[in-house]
Parts: sequence; C-alpha cells; structure tokens
Amino acid sequence: MIKAVMVMNTQGKPRLAKFYDYQPVEKQQELIRSVFAALSSRAENVSNFVEADAIFGLDSRLVYKHYATLYFVFVFDSSENELAMLDLIQVFVETLDKCFKNVCELDIVFNYGKMQTILDEIVFGGQVIETSSAEVMKVVEEILKLEAASNAITLVPKTVSSWRGR
Repeated sequence: MIKAVMVMNTQGKPRLAKFYDYQPVEKQQELIRSVFAALSSRAENVSNFVEADAIFGLDSRLVYKHYATLYFVFVFDSSENELAMLDLIQVFVETLDKCFKNVCELDIVFNYGKMQTILDEIVFGGQVIETSSAEVMKVVEEILKLEAASNAITLVPKTVSSWRGR
C-alpha cells in the first residue's frame, strides 16, 4: 500500500503532500521535513530508493525522482514493488507534462486542484488504480469538460432588468 505521495521543491517547501494513513498535521509536517532532510543530503549518483523505517516506521520504503526544482516522492510498504513505484512517478510526471505542456513548479502551485485530480486518478486510498498516462488524461479532460459545462449553466439572470421584463 502507498502510505504517502509528496511533491516538494529543492528548498523543502511541500507543493503536494497526501497521506493515505491518518496523520495529525504536526506529524505530517515532521515527516515532510524528515523526508526532505533525507533527500537533500543524498548525492546525485546514488539510488532513488531509500529505506524509510526511521521516518515512517517498520516496513516502509521511499522512492523519489528529482526533476528540475521538484522532488516527487512515493512512500510505500513491502507489498508494493520499488520499480513499479518508480514507474508510477514517471506516469504521474508524464501526465502532468501532458496536462501543463512541460510542467514546472508554478503550474503545480496555480493548478493544485488539477494536480490532485490527476493523482486521484492514479492512486486512490493508497492503492494504484491506473498506470496509463493516456487513460488518466482522458478522464481529466472529461472532468474539465464537465466543469466547463457546469460553469456555463446559470440559474440567476445576468441583470436585474431581465427580471422586470417577465
């Protein structure tokens, strides 16, 4: 099971932190700081896999990928495959790239809801539900169409004068 998904910048500011096990906010902040400390102290030429027992408890592993100014981090237990998790990060980033045309930190900051939707289509409740970037994009595009259609429907007249004409 996936325990957490985090996206943070190289200064340690979390841009996304989703925990699939309940954690109080103070504990979440402590975990984010611990993960950043572990990642920022690692050399560039080492493995992307980290034993996270000291941070998240027994049977915890962490896999990350560093793209430009962002770290994409998945924390999971032994029931998940490390290489599959690394591939899942790739699917997540590819989908964000398709959605934002070469994703950057500002895209994530200003489109937080869309990023959450993409993540929810890939991982839900700590379980992987979709591994195809194309399938995720189809669903996201459909959601965006529905949102646009619902924004076009108005139940209130645009001007008060239209009320008088009735």
